[in-house]
Amino acid sequence: MAKLTLKQQRFADEYIISGNATEAAIKAGYSKKTARSIGQENLTKPDIEKYIDEQMQQLESEKIASKEEVLSYLTSVMRGEQTEQTLRGTGEGAQSIIDIDVGAKDRIKAAELLGKRHRLWTDKVEAEVQGTVVFVNESEIPD
Repeated sequence: MAKLTLKQQRFADEYIISGNATEAAIKAGYSKKTARSIGQENLTKPDIEKYIDEQMQQLESEKIASKEEVLSYLTSVMRGEQTEQTLRGTGEGAQSIIDIDVGAKDRIKAAELLGKRHRLWTDKVEAEVQGTVVFVNESEIPD
């Protein structure tokens, strides 16, 4: 990939924030007079388009938990390693926020979800059948 100029990179970064090419061009330092056409032109340049796509993918991957992260969190809840905040009365109607251990119901739910993930409690039987399976209608079977 060709290196973007500083102005092109600022344009791309501003476009990611606002989604508006004209506004991004102005903030990147392009003339207000030509900002609209420059903004649209920049969006068609392969290097800028690729940079924007890569940055958007990175932002999305940072926002969405991976399956390992979810399993790790559920495990820490199940083991009682997580806390949650709650309000505690301090007298005369005042309250303060305190950390408490995660409740048993939440720990059981985390264990249940982990168990489902690892197929610990499944009633289904997985069978691999080799050969041809023929289904016969019972009314067609002679006595």
